[in-house]
Amino acid sequence: MTQTLQQLNSAINGLVWGWPMIVLLMGTGLLLTILTGAVQFRRLGFALQEVLGKITRRGGGKGDVRPFQAVATALASTVGVGNIAGVATAIAIGGPGAVFWLWASGLFGMATKYAEIVIAMHYRETDAAGTMRGGAMYILKKGLGWPWLGSAFALLTSLAAFGIGNMVQANSVADALKATFSVPTWLTGLVLVALTAVVILGGIKSIARVTQWLVPFMAVFYLIGAVIVLVLYAGKLPHAFGLIFEGAFSGTAAVGGFAGSTIMMALRYGIARGLFSNEAGLGSAPMVHCSADTDHPVRQGMYGVFEVFVDTLLICTATALVILTTDTWSSGLTGAALSAKAFETGLPGTFGSIVVTGGLMLFAFSTLLGWSFYGETGIVYLLGAKAAMPYRVAWLVFVYLGATGSLHLIWDIADTLNGLMAIPNLIGLLASIPLLLRLQKEFFNRSPN
Repeated sequence: MTQTLQQLNSAINGLVWGWPMIVLLMGTGLLLTILTGAVQFRRLGFALQEVLGKITRRGGGKGDVRPFQAVATALASTVGVGNIAGVATAIAIGGPGAVFWLWASGLFGMATKYAEIVIAMHYRETDAAGTMRGGAMYILKKGLGWPWLGSAFALLTSLAAFGIGNMVQANSVADALKATFSVPTWLTGLVLVALTAVVILGGIKSIARVTQWLVPFMAVFYLIGAVIVLVLYAGKLPHAFGLIFEGAFSGTAAVGGFAGSTIMMALRYGIARGLFSNEAGLGSAPMVHCSADTDHPVRQGMYGVFEVFVDTLLICTATALVILTTDTWSSGLTGAALSAKAFETGLPGTFGSIVVTGGLMLFAFSTLLGWSFYGETGIVYLLGAKAAMPYRVAWLVFVYLGATGSLHLIWDIADTLNGLMAIPNLIGLLASIPLLLRLQKEFFNRSPN
């Protein structure tokens, strides 16, 4: 039975994270880039000014958290193990050229993330407990009149969250602490449960208060480590960029422990890992952005542009360049082990392992917090506000199971469910493009912004 389930899931997963979904997600990003007039490029300066210039300000509209707290919580969810292990896997399989296609996924993903947030903000509503809720399920129900498809998205979200946003993250922390400091997994599990409980049992306001400090700290901590390596290996940067652009369009020949890759492998793994990291098109981030108190949907959409910029173009790029400049990409290692090897090579003493282990733990813990709200939003849509607290308690149970267990089948199924979220989300997104363009025109034509 288990083997049959594995084979069935593997077949579905191959479609979900394979070429059909890659083409659909990238095609959507390209279409939205064209229709919005490349809003992610033309308005990038405005987006950066909006986020960085108003970190402590409220947005002047209805909502539970400040706009920056919303984007911090969204970044807490997207900046995770994928930024360390996922990028390394893309390079290990697709070669240095995968980094170019990872950038492409980020650049087009900015438009997708912007659009899905803007539309979700338009249809958000307050639940029975007074919490502002929104997301693809509300777009499909209120905007398109397809509540059954909204329910499908909500179910996929509430179930996928336990794997991709919970157990995978908890297990990564437990493994890192066991390997680096010999900490027993059961002890890591208990500590993670306690820390997570302190934050998530208080709901979105509590989560946002923590992530507004945690996310900037962990991003700066990791980026400082990467910048130090890149300064020390500055002479290798031109060669690294040469490998990226050459590999993107001609493939990469076998070097050292690297088996060689084709252009198609570089393209597939670069885009897939980029989309997995920034989650543009999956419909996850709009759920927390909809809790922001902002005066217009497009203003919060700018925070989505910033979100992908930080996740993919800053943090993922930092990981990739450290791997390439230290020449560890051809070592035969993959995943977090490759990233660890790169930082250990680039930084003296134990600083390298501290950056990777510390970054991985912070990224994973923050994802535990952010995804708990995504899953909760899904279950509240299905069962009502009364289901929020039981879901939070169940979340804590799965944190411990993830830290102490090796439930690979559950993780694999959750990965598939996570990818499947994109289908109803993109249906709602593409069907709402006229609304998106109307809201964008309305916002940028008014004065002042």
